[in-house]
Amino acid sequence: MCFTSARPFTVTICAIFASCASGAWAQNAAEQGRSQVGVVTPLSFIQTEELSFGQIIASNTAGTVTVAPNGSRTRTGNITLLGASHQPAEFAGMGAFNQRVQVSLGSNSIFLTGPGVRMRARTFVIGSTPTAVLTTTPTVFRIAGATGAFRFPVGATLEVGANQAPGTYRGTWTITLNYQ
Repeated sequence: MCFTSARPFTVTICAIFASCASGAWAQNAAEQGRSQVGVVTPLSFIQTEELSFGQIIASNTAGTVTVAPNGSRTRTGNITLLGASHQPAEFAGMGAFNQRVQVSLGSNSIFLTGPGVRMRARTFVIGSTPTAVLTTTPTVFRIAGATGAFRFPVGATLEVGANQAPGTYRGTWTITLNYQ
């Protein structure tokens, strides 16, 4: 059985600015919480976390931001990494112990669009042991859990242009699992 899932991911590029205001600030605030549950049935999978490259400040030179399957984030060029809002995508599935599963991407390059020039996400890496680069050519894995349940994270590298315009950029990518 083959299952395909289209998954979103985002990055926010921040501009640095300062502002001054006078007067008293109100102390009232309200927050809304979100709750969700994912139900996995046999021979299926779901996304439990979205891929996020987090918040960055672009520079006058191009660079990259990489989110690894283990959750670490690195950069090249003069890009500044802000905060800790980045995370790899995470998926959960259900098959049978020792069952073979083919995993592939819908495209080797995915583009994020926003207020500026689009950015390319590439080199999607699955958090297997050892890690493996995912492509449009299926990679075969075996389900190691006795119950048949499994989870796997996916990271990627984002190409950030020189002087990338501030704003939120979004893209969608497709991952396919074929249970054998």
